[in-house]
Amino acid sequence: MNIVVKRVYQAASPSDGVRVLVDRLWPRGLRKEDAAVKFWLRELAPSNQLRQWFHANPEGWRMFRKRYLKELVSEEGSAALEKLHHLAEAKRPVTLLYASRDQEHNNAIVLKELLQGMPKPPSSVGRGALGRGQIRNAIRQ
Repeated sequence: MNIVVKRVYQAASPSDGVRVLVDRLWPRGLRKEDAAVKFWLRELAPSNQLRQWFHANPEGWRMFRKRYLKELVSEEGSAALEKLHHLAEAKRPVTLLYASRDQEHNNAIVLKELLQGMPKPPSSVGRGALGRGQIRNAIRQ
């Protein structure tokens, strides 16, 4: 899988492949034409509560990751994650776009790590999957 993480404000390039925005809100001051976003998967964004908590506690990256992965177990999150996995399985590169200023600690980084460590489509990611395999392993990192 060729997955790249990029800030949505950076210019699009042909090497980006399929550009997927993984934020809940559209980035401020950015026109849709300029963003060149192919898919906007809002369901993959962390909840507003979690996002605000992490903004107030940037030293809590490990806790953010853990809570965010738990949120992805929801029905909507699992469906969106499965769609993202199918996009990533194709031969074209996938670029996960985010708006955060923090380039090392954001939800797109977590999604990239999750996809790269996932041996099969996330059909096993569901309400009961939290105690099993993929998400448990991702939480430990």
